[in-house]
Amino acid sequence: QVQLVESGGSLVQAGGSLRLSCAASGRTSSSYTMGWFRQAPGKEREFVAAIRWSDSRPYYADSVKGRFTISRDNAKNTVYLQMNSLKPEDTAVYYCAADSWVNEGAVRTTTRYHYWGQGTQVTVSS
Repeated sequence: QVQLVESGGSLVQAGGSLRLSCAASGRTSSSYTMGWFRQAPGKEREFVAAIRWSDSRPYYADSVKGRFTISRDNAKNTVYLQMNSLKPEDTAVYYCAADSWVNEGAVRTTTRYHYWGQGTQVTVSS
């Protein structure tokens, strides 16, 4: 079992920045991939970013590339999502997800991840 706890969501003005954190506990290992997804009201949950625990290789959705950065802290078993130049369309509940042995072709697939956090709200005002 893996437990994920997100934090850092808030209300911010357009153009501002936020850093989300996802603390993982339980049976994590270097085989895991950690992902961030988001879901806006009335929309499907969508991929934002992911990182492989083994080599820190990042993956990004085109909509956030160049604005968001995913990183990890091994000592704290925590993954971060630094979000800069936020836009109103970034408003959503952001979820952390994790699973082991996620193929590169599947890192953007919601259903590939077994473990999920409870979500944290990010609201960007215009």
